[in-house]
Amino acid sequence: MDFFAYQEQAKKKTTILVALYILAVAMIIVAVYAVFAAAFGFGNAKAGHDVSLADFFDPSLFLTIAGATLLVIAGGSVFKVSQLSAGGETVATMLGGQLVSPNTSDPDERKILNIVEEMAIASGIPIPRVFVLNDENGINAFAAGTSTRDVVIGVTRGCVQQLSRDELQGVVAHEFSHILNGDMRLNIRLVGVLFGILVLTVIGRILIRTRGKKNPLPLLGIALIIIGYIGVFFGNLIKSALSRQREFLADASAVQFTRNPQGIAGALKKIGGYSSGTQLATANAEQASHMFFANGLADAWINLFATHPPLVERIRRLDPSFDGDFARVRGQDHVQSMPSSPAASGFSGTATNYDMSPDDVVSSIGTPQIEHLTFASDMVSALPANLTAAAGEPFGASALVYCLLLNKDLQTRQIQLGVVDEHVGRAIGDETRKLLPDVDGMSPQHRLPLAELAVSALKGLSISQYDTFCDTTVHLIEADKQVDLFEYALQRMIVRRLEPAFRKTTPPVAQYYDIAPLLPHCGKLLSCLAYWGATDQVSTEKAFFAGTGKLGVRLSIKLIGQSQCGLKAVDEALDVLVLASPAIKKRILTACATCIDSDGLVTVEEAELMRVVADALDCPVPPLVLRNHPLKQQ
Repeated sequence: MDFFAYQEQAKKKTTILVALYILAVAMIIVAVYAVFAAAFGFGNAKAGHDVSLADFFDPSLFLTIAGATLLVIAGGSVFKVSQLSAGGETVATMLGGQLVSPNTSDPDERKILNIVEEMAIASGIPIPRVFVLNDENGINAFAAGTSTRDVVIGVTRGCVQQLSRDELQGVVAHEFSHILNGDMRLNIRLVGVLFGILVLTVIGRILIRTRGKKNPLPLLGIALIIIGYIGVFFGNLIKSALSRQREFLADASAVQFTRNPQGIAGALKKIGGYSSGTQLATANAEQASHMFFANGLADAWINLFATHPPLVERIRRLDPSFDGDFARVRGQDHVQSMPSSPAASGFSGTATNYDMSPDDVVSSIGTPQIEHLTFASDMVSALPANLTAAAGEPFGASALVYCLLLNKDLQTRQIQLGVVDEHVGRAIGDETRKLLPDVDGMSPQHRLPLAELAVSALKGLSISQYDTFCDTTVHLIEADKQVDLFEYALQRMIVRRLEPAFRKTTPPVAQYYDIAPLLPHCGKLLSCLAYWGATDQVSTEKAFFAGTGKLGVRLSIKLIGQSQCGLKAVDEALDVLVLASPAIKKRILTACATCIDSDGLVTVEEAELMRVVADALDCPVPPLVLRNHPLKQQ
């Protein structure tokens, strides 16, 4: 199943969630009404009034109780959803996680950071921030966030200490599968929604602590706690219904990504063989139990409520020879290191050939392969030590981005360095000059991945520093009175990935399920791509109509004039097209790739632009590493 099919499947799972949620709310309302009706009925009987069965149903009382119960449930859900809207960091801190600094010297933290960085670059998503649950000795992990722009990876201290690099890589690849398949967004919605149907239990616990002579509130509290278990029942049922099959899919995706089934299998074996297991000590583990790599709670008393498949079954799907005996696990190494593969040609140097076959590009979205991971690993390991260190903290990361924006023309470059000195100070200007030789010596296809590493550290800027940083990048880009494709791609990527860390943003929700109203915006985007990749009007029209032919519509789309094309036009088109359904986005991206590849030749800048367009549509494209066509001369 491809990325777009997974997104559609996630929507269907949401429908299941809504249906079970409505059923749970209805049963809770009936149960609450039954308590109040019984209390009034028995009160009347005790007072000597005649009571019949019909007296236990009072429509006005039912409507009052239903309204009040709905208000409490909705209020609880809205409160929790609002709390979680800040992104994955809220979940991580709720579970006791502590943010890992990008320049940490702790070897275990360095190991997990390197793995996450490599996988993010290979997947085409922003590098997630990493949190370690230092008080948790069990082996577990999770991914949380409302979108790829605010996602975090959380791991227990036991996870980073007890697993080898290959095992940890398998666990992280499993979590990346949840991110790419749309599971993560559903998971965080589930936490917020389920809190509403559990809130009666919380209120009940408060009421039973009240004091006073002839105080009826403790009895009401006990009743609410009992009723609250309806919410607990349905909460566990919903989580188990949506979680178990996804775990098998995520395990399989992790193997496809790393090509190392023994990595994730070894992690699962250690979970079964180590006494620390996977259970979390934090009191908030129940709320996020469906997010974990493995069961974070005590085993469910019946399999109906299990959020994860049986451990042995997961292992045997990865390692059919496993006999189910965990007794020999402790002290043994179950992992065969992933065989080192030679770096594919084009990972270094200046000549890179891109094959941007539209089918290959679209099929790679959300489904990174081992060659993408190899590219990312080789790129990160090949970075000079000073660039790696600079990318790990805000000061150096800012300087790195400034280096990437400096013009090759020496006169323009000197003007730009003066801009840096003026806007952010001589200290960062000097750091920029110090890093510049190594940045200039980088292979062109490594520039955007280096910026991705820097973005993670730039999240540590203050809001005023971020505003100054953005202002400085704009001045650097405008220094030569024009914006090239790399400058546009870099600025769009940085702003898109940093903005949620400094401004309140809302993830886009699909609003268009028919491509017809989007055709003018598709035409604008494809026109810009056609002009940028062509040398004359004939090749421009060829590229444009090749792209529009992939949209699957008979309506004519006109090529707009070159004077109307530009980066502003691309931004305007992307801001609307991001609201398309997954199926329509697939057609749009196929059209874009076809347009760019119409002449069979793709430059580094065009490849980066394609990835930025896809990223703007929330469709992560891994690095383009296939090279069957000669590189277009620049």
